Amino acid sequence: MKYNCLNPIADVGLNIFTDAYKKIEVFDEADVVLVRSAAMHDMEFTDNLKAIARAGAGVNNIPLDKCAEQGIVVFNTPGANANGVKELVIAGLIMASRDIVGGINWVQSVKEDASVAKLVEKGKAKFAGKEIQGKKLGVIGLGAIGVLVANAANRLGMKVYGCDPFISVDSAWNLSRDIVHVKSRDEIYKECDYITVHTPLIEDADPSVNTKEMINKETIEKMKDGVIILNFARDLLVNDDDIAAALQSGKVARYVTDFPNNKTANMEGVIAIPHLGASTEESEDNCAVMAVKQLMDYMENGNIKNSVNFPNCDAGICMAAGRIAILHKNIPNMLAQFTGAFSAVNVNISDMVNKSRGDYAYTVIDVEAPISEEDVVKLAAIKGVLKVRIVK
Repeated sequence: MKYNCLNPIADVGLNIFTDAYKKIEVFDEADVVLVRSAAMHDMEFTDNLKAIARAGAGVNNIPLDKCAEQGIVVFNTPGANANGVKELVIAGLIMASRDIVGGINWVQSVKEDASVAKLVEKGKAKFAGKEIQGKKLGVIGLGAIGVLVANAANRLGMKVYGCDPFISVDSAWNLSRDIVHVKSRDEIYKECDYITVHTPLIEDADPSVNTKEMINKETIEKMKDGVIILNFARDLLVNDDDIAAALQSGKVARYVTDFPNNKTANMEGVIAIPHLGASTEESEDNCAVMAVKQLMDYMENGNIKNSVNFPNCDAGICMAAGRIAILHKNIPNMLAQFTGAFSAVNVNISDMVNKSRGDYAYTVIDVEAPISEEDVVKLAAIKGVLKVRIVK
């Protein structure tokens, strides 16, 4: 099986590939591709390509719908960089509270003065800040990163409020019992001295679900005067014009963002960090390992874990004579046609797993006889089938 890397991928991950995999430089010949930030929207995909693994969480650089229509499974690595982001969020909390950045910049402006030591003692008062211990932190989004941030802030002595109507069982188990779980963002807006957002970007007519520009004029008005807002999740979660007005009026004391743009990078009161959330050696290693393991499990067993355009599916390791994987549209009568195709050639099905997600579905079938290319052709001809692959 041939793999291609569109960006440098940590060797600790690539070294997991067995001798059954070969690294190639020609993208069009690859069975699977690993990517970090390379833009793929204008790329053409051949029938060879079966999967793309993003060594990171965000997939804005990958055309998910186009991949789905061509039967290309796209993976990401949620949680692999969570600790790196968590540590930067905590750093952001402290930097915003203590005006450390302002103080450092001021020292740089007077460093050539012979009496710099005396100037520092006289001038430091204008950079006095507040301690975070005992303050209220609101965490919106309790996924892999949000849970770590909430627990870390709790251990630092903050009173932490968490909000996530879609919290997973795993996240709930990992969340400290000291975290106050509130039902709506409004409770966080009204109660908290600091607010940090850790949600995906979702556009929805329902305001309780929508996250695009959820930090805006209306929601800022509900917040405490002098609130500090942190955004290490997605740039578009915050309305730039509204945050600028709030900073100018003093309603918002500081805005910390890991996503500088031409507006926020020039705003007074903004601490703009150059997207360093996952920029640690450990995060890059973790993402590479996770991405490679997911690709190998898909190619060797047909299992899907952490896909962003197809449903997750665990069929285990195949113990039958053959296994076939079918990516298809989520429409009626598909399973009947699949089972009918094998029945017509007198092949018995020993096991079958079918999962759906929105417009797309995935079926893994174990059979008690070897699968032929003729079987693949018949299944691929069924209307609604996107891609058929012999796993074993």
